[in-house]
Amino acid sequence: MNSFGKNFRVQILGQSHGEYVGIVIDGCPPGIAITAEDFKNDIERRKPGAKGTTPRKEDDIPEIISGVFNDKSTGAPITILFKNNNTRSGDYERQRAVPRPGHADFVAHKKFNGFEDYRGGGHFSGRLTVALVAAGVVAKKVLASFPSDKKIEIHSTILQIGGEKDLEKGLQKAIDAKDSIGGIVECKVSNLPIGLGEPFFDSVESLISHAVFSIPAVKGIEFGAGFAAAKMFGSEHNDSLINADGTTATNNAGGIVGGITNGNELIFRIVVKPTSSTPKVQETLNVETGNVEPFSVKGRHDLCIALRVPVVLEAVTAMVLADLIH
Repeated sequence: MNSFGKNFRVQILGQSHGEYVGIVIDGCPPGIAITAEDFKNDIERRKPGAKGTTPRKEDDIPEIISGVFNDKSTGAPITILFKNNNTRSGDYERQRAVPRPGHADFVAHKKFNGFEDYRGGGHFSGRLTVALVAAGVVAKKVLASFPSDKKIEIHSTILQIGGEKDLEKGLQKAIDAKDSIGGIVECKVSNLPIGLGEPFFDSVESLISHAVFSIPAVKGIEFGAGFAAAKMFGSEHNDSLINADGTTATNNAGGIVGGITNGNELIFRIVVKPTSSTPKVQETLNVETGNVEPFSVKGRHDLCIALRVPVVLEAVTAMVLADLIH
């Protein structure tokens, strides 16, 4: 559904062109310092503006509706809303008869019997990731309150765009082709305690993967050596313990063994598909005429979604860890 977590639980709400998008966070301990200013850095990191991102701009000023009093969490559910101001819904009214390739238009129409909010992708839109970022800000604060000698650090970086480590070169490939392009983003978490996670269904990999696939456009994930492990010998892949703190000589497991954190750096990578909305002429079904016809997506869209994913990836990772560490 639209909720995630057990102890640190979030519920996402809103549509791309509705009045608001937002998040309700249940399980934040009381006494955590929270102000609107705390969200500024991560919200700015998610905003468009750089080369290859959408020209749609929103102020994204968080409105903290509940759960915070005198700049401290109360222990009650925290509700945070973001106003949608810069919408052009007419772009989508004109194309409703033609489900956009790669988008959820067709399946949403079938699942919700035609009552879906189709403007800008509605509830399926990447616009809602601003709410995930807000939840991540709170989750990071919860992790920071965890008693430990070292602060838990979460950091994501773009490794490739269009198969190129030179990100500008990868972007230029899409610009030259007048098309969109995908990328690979890596996330690293340091200073995690040993023992987070449960075997089988609540393994750390399972929960992170579950949360990561809530980010629109994510199509794959790998931990540690990932798919490269298929080419390795067991003796090569195994991470040998070198001290009683759990430090290993290598980290092919990516910091997780048996679904449980082992004290080493948590490392995983995700694949972000090319933006489905591309100006390139494609063919798709016109559901009104029943004919397959040429179609080009109109509106304002990211050339490469991966450019804006790192902070969102950090956010959902923080959500999972806050839920596990609670």
